[in-house]
Amino acid sequence: MSKKVLVISASPRSGGNSDILCDEFIRGAKDAGNTAEKIFLRDKKINYCTGCGYCNTNDYTACSQKDDMAEILNKMIEADVIVLATPVYFYTMNGQMKTFIDRCCARYTHITNKDFYFIATAADDRPAALEKTFDGFRGFTDCLDNMREAGYIYGAGVWQKGEIKSSKAFKEAYEKGKNI
Repeated sequence: MSKKVLVISASPRSGGNSDILCDEFIRGAKDAGNTAEKIFLRDKKINYCTGCGYCNTNDYTACSQKDDMAEILNKMIEADVIVLATPVYFYTMNGQMKTFIDRCCARYTHITNKDFYFIATAADDRPAALEKTFDGFRGFTDCLDNMREAGYIYGAGVWQKGEIKSSKAFKEAYEKGKNI
C-alpha cells in the first residue's frame, strides 16, 4: 500500500547537507511507490507562537495567526509518514525547526497514527553530538497520540555544503525512504 510521506526541511539553504538527505529519503520513498512532498521551511511564513491560548479554547482546531502554518498542519494530519530534518546549531535543532514545532500546538491533537523519521546534520563528527537534537524531536512527538519513531539518520562530521554525499548517511537516507 502506497504511503503519503511529508518531509519538513529546516535547512536555511537549498542543497544544504540536511536538505540533501531529505531529497535522498524522498527518492527512496518514491522508488518504493510512495508519494512524497518536501516542505522547505525557509520558503514559508511561520510566525512565532504567541501563547494567546486561542487553539486550546477552540478544541485545537485552529490558530489565531494567519500564515503558512495552517496549510502545513493539514498536510501533517493527512500524511502517513513525517520526516523532520534540521542542521544542528549549538547541539540542538535550528530556530526554524523549533518555531515550526511550537506552532504545531494549534492542531497537535490531530497529528495521530504517524511514523516519524528524524534527520540531523552537524559539523561535529560524534553521533552523540546529535542526541540533543533527536531528544528535542522526541519532546514534540511524545505529545502525539500513537506516534512511532521509525528511524533516524545521523549526518555527523559534515560542514561544507554537499559533504554529506560522501558519508554513510547519504545511502542510509535513501534506504530508510525506500523501506518505510
